[in-house]
Amino acid sequence: MFQNFQLMPAMSALDNVALPLELRGESGTEAARALLQQVGLGQRLHHLPRQLSGGEQQRVAIARAFATRPRILFADEPTGNLDRKTGQAIEDLLFGMDDARATTVVVVTHDERLAARCDRQLRLDAGRLLP
Repeated sequence: MFQNFQLMPAMSALDNVALPLELRGESGTEAARALLQQVGLGQRLHHLPRQLSGGEQQRVAIARAFATRPRILFADEPTGNLDRKTGQAIEDLLFGMDDARATTVVVVTHDERLAARCDRQLRLDAGRLLP
């Protein structure tokens, strides 16, 4: 997951989430629909990214990231482009989905509050791991 969402601009939310499944040769529409329902976007399935708020776009990105049921998910500043309230909701969603799907989420962030929610923290300074 990227902080700027990386959604396909000409594809609906539903198509953005179904895409990784379809690239694997799986039928993705029903799974994508269920994931979008889970992240609270069941009424926005056919909206394009430009028709969605930043928080909604991030929820589409989260649904897409979890679509293939990854064992490990890397999240680069998942709340970096969001206001505090929306960021908190996205954090809750991200950590709730990782528990429900048995996925390890590796979060890269400068946000100390977000880092504090993680089970383990590693800190880097100038490319070096701090003790």
